[in-house]
Amino acid sequence: MYTLGIDIGSTTSKCAVIKDGTELVATSLQTGGLGTGGPEEALAALWRSSGLTAADMARTEVTGYGRKNYEGADGEISELTAHALGGRFVFPDLRTVIDIGGQDAKVIALSPSGKMVNFVMNDKCAAGTGRFLDVMASILRLDVDDLDTEAAKSTAPASISSTCTVFAESEVISQLANGVKRPDLVAGICRSVASRVAALARRAGVTEQVCLSGGVARNDAVRQALSEELNVPVSVDPLAQYFGAIGAALWAHKEVSK
Repeated sequence: MYTLGIDIGSTTSKCAVIKDGTELVATSLQTGGLGTGGPEEALAALWRSSGLTAADMARTEVTGYGRKNYEGADGEISELTAHALGGRFVFPDLRTVIDIGGQDAKVIALSPSGKMVNFVMNDKCAAGTGRFLDVMASILRLDVDDLDTEAAKSTAPASISSTCTVFAESEVISQLANGVKRPDLVAGICRSVASRVAALARRAGVTEQVCLSGGVARNDAVRQALSEELNVPVSVDPLAQYFGAIGAALWAHKEVSK
């Protein structure tokens, strides 16, 4: 039995297919989330790569920013529940999920059995999110995916004191004008994101094992800085961007199996 999970985020759409509630058999990701053709493109890519069709799915669940406006699913699941389920699928001993998405950041504390016991979200400010990194990468004329490589060249990370994206933008431009090297600025920017998210994590409660989910999980400079801020190892998996979709597919299997 196959079940499908769709995660419609602010900037990307992800899909995952689970077989019999235990085996991940297909994934897809497309740029474009809420209000775009991203979900349909992600599904088309999924069917092409897997050889499966919508008719093969016993149930489809949707999660993410765009879940309320998506009509192609049998049900919906909150982002918090989805990321918790997806995280535990990859890391069975997971206790803390730190999800840094395009427009928000959230920290989910789990019990030893995987039940959500607390959560904290930052959805009012772009600082500490993927959007913050996008803005900073644009200022520095870098691709956002190259930020961690650039940060690795730093010898003296810059201090980014502004917590607001708009003020931080002006601060970075000013530091550039004053001769601060680009790698040092990038390292400072990554540390700024980590510091902001670490503060959220402390409010939720941090228990090992800790993992990163969401698109920012690809940025190793943020992961390292977050690990230093929290003084615990922070795990990352290549499937980090798919945790929401995986969790939705697992929930779909649970619903079908009732």
